[in-house]
Amino acid sequence: MLIGCYLCIEKHLNIMGKKVCIGLSGGVDSSVAALLLKRQGYDVFAMFMQNWHDTEGTLHGDCEWEEDRFVAEMVARKIGIPFYFIDLSNEYRQRVVDYMFDEYSKGRTPNPDVLCNREIKFDAFLKAARKMGADLVATGHYCRKEPALGPDGQQIMRDGKPVWRILAGTDPNKDQSYFLCQLTEEQLSMAMFPIGDICKPEVRRLAAEADLPSAEKKDSQGICFVGKVDLPVFLQQKLKSVEGDVVEVFDAYFNDSAQYQYIKSTVNSILADDWLGEVSLVTDYISDDKAAHSEAGDYEGGCRYDSIYNFDKVRALTDEQLVRLSKPVTYEDIKFETETYRSGKHHIRKTRYKANPYGAVIGRHEGAQFYTIGQRKGLNIGGHKDSLFVISTDIENNIIYVGEGHQHKGLSRSCLMVTPDEIHWIREDLRMQVGEIRRYRVRIRYRQPLQDALLIMREAGLFILFEAPQRGITPGQFAVWYDRDEMLGSGVI
Repeated sequence: MLIGCYLCIEKHLNIMGKKVCIGLSGGVDSSVAALLLKRQGYDVFAMFMQNWHDTEGTLHGDCEWEEDRFVAEMVARKIGIPFYFIDLSNEYRQRVVDYMFDEYSKGRTPNPDVLCNREIKFDAFLKAARKMGADLVATGHYCRKEPALGPDGQQIMRDGKPVWRILAGTDPNKDQSYFLCQLTEEQLSMAMFPIGDICKPEVRRLAAEADLPSAEKKDSQGICFVGKVDLPVFLQQKLKSVEGDVVEVFDAYFNDSAQYQYIKSTVNSILADDWLGEVSLVTDYISDDKAAHSEAGDYEGGCRYDSIYNFDKVRALTDEQLVRLSKPVTYEDIKFETETYRSGKHHIRKTRYKANPYGAVIGRHEGAQFYTIGQRKGLNIGGHKDSLFVISTDIENNIIYVGEGHQHKGLSRSCLMVTPDEIHWIREDLRMQVGEIRRYRVRIRYRQPLQDALLIMREAGLFILFEAPQRGITPGQFAVWYDRDEMLGSGVI
């Protein structure tokens, strides 16, 4: 009983005098986060960020941010906390949107929401909040922050500062830890996530119970602070439309592809000794509409089963072998020759492509930079039993390569590489050393269920070897690794 009292007193003392800035967006999540902070006794004030003015390419009406600001101000007034407005649109354009345009121009697919958290919410916004006297900055993210404890039960210290952990949110369908994968130790130390340990229905209930103006407001969708967009139209603000070929790649190509056969033979050469047969290089279709979630107790060392790989065999692979293993199959060597023929009763001379066992030109597009690997919508090409998916883009030659069906060989990859300059650790004390191999769980998209994988640290970079091939991996995405519920680090693919 006395121990409980002492803990309550200690918590109260930690809260007293703490000034917290809540990033109030006008949505229900940040509203309830502000409400909880106020109830817990923090000295809370709210700031609303305006980060975007343009409406070109957006799918909703003009001036949505004005409505959001109005709701946010009403929420602050209802809770009884000061409300401020800050315009960070210049910073957002320079540090998020310009980067996004540049990445798309190179045929890469960035995640602007991850960049927004790293560059804006926990950098530009954090600095502005600190100037106004804030000790901490809070957001409405569904994730958790806890002290990192050592074997003695005491919080770990590094360079004289306490070390913190960032964990997945309690709600498996709303976990947003992925979007915070680029935070630094310092940024995390000044962050708060008040709703991370409660579920969305409870957030809605608390908002309704407190009669907050945002209680029934729909969740925002699309690009952070921009909204839902028609991506090609949005990108055309800076990227030109140029017509090019859409090439369908047939299954026969992979039988003669040196890279595909290398991947196949190498993956099968490092399987565990008790693994029977060959591993498939094609993944079953898994929807990312709902996140998969399992309790930590279901896993040994954070992973579901024993690894399919032999660690000694993996360790014996050279850097050069791993680099080649991580490279995707490309299709530039599929060439098409033309032939002339006569058609119709007037025998009009026409030109067509000769038949090719590896592929066929099946349509036209308006710019390879407007498409991403794994994309199904927007191709507007019929005549196929199953859906067509983008499997590769050739920006230099403006060609899109597609494959038919969820299980097309071009959609799956087993190994990724993160270059040394793109490796980021939230837990610096857990950073891997060259030659080290660890088994973690990894995701490459926000809603994707966590996947078992080996992380292999080499001089050339960090290699992620999945135990099941992954569908629709795109350069520019963030690969994020977890140990059970704790997010440890990330890297740009």
